[in-house]
Amino acid sequence: MSYPPPGPNDPYGQNPYGQNPYGQPPQQPEQPGYGSPQQPPPGQPGYGYPPQQGYPPPYGYPQPGAGGVPPAPEGYANVPNLGIVQVASYGARFGARLIDFIIVWLVYAIFSFIALGGMASSSKTSSGGAVIGAFVLSYLVLAVFLIGYEVIFVTAMGATLGKKMLGLHIADIRTGMKPGFGSALARWGFPIGLGLFTCFLGSILIFISPFFDNSGRLRGWHDKAANTLVLKY
Repeated sequence: MSYPPPGPNDPYGQNPYGQNPYGQPPQQPEQPGYGSPQQPPPGQPGYGYPPQQGYPPPYGYPQPGAGGVPPAPEGYANVPNLGIVQVASYGARFGARLIDFIIVWLVYAIFSFIALGGMASSSKTSSGGAVIGAFVLSYLVLAVFLIGYEVIFVTAMGATLGKKMLGLHIADIRTGMKPGFGSALARWGFPIGLGLFTCFLGSILIFISPFFDNSGRLRGWHDKAANTLVLKY
């Protein structure tokens, strides 16, 4: 007895050619079960793998800072050629500025006493012009000494005497090296120049401007103008 060949809808029939019968949906590829490792789509980083170049890093990876430099913890800065270094606190900077102020005015007082005393003893007549000339000369010497003290010390050693005593150092934020003459001059001249036009109120505002820096580096406006950063060594 012969049986008819299985039809297309026969559930017990088999396709001799290994293909889906007519009218049946195509077989879908088997999906990985729960917990199986997922393959990331082409060009995209998968879970547990570092991000590929050209794609933003996923959540949890450190975001690069300006210029591709990784950010540093609060109170520290990532400086080229120096790595992560501690930023000088405002209290230490204020103490160094106070020491520098005492040194400058002590030298100025000694020079003025010697200059005025010498002119008074050598002058036969106490003319007003001689006294005015002595004061003008003393102020010129003070200006030259200020430029030499602040600018030359920072250019040569990276710090003034007051900063050296408290272990502070001024560095170029772009290179990590000592500031050049132009940067040191801009850092000193910006608050002094602004103070001359504002009865020194501008100088005071610049000296307290590190409090306004929300980057955590305590960079004042004179530091930003000179591309400098004060560090604690």
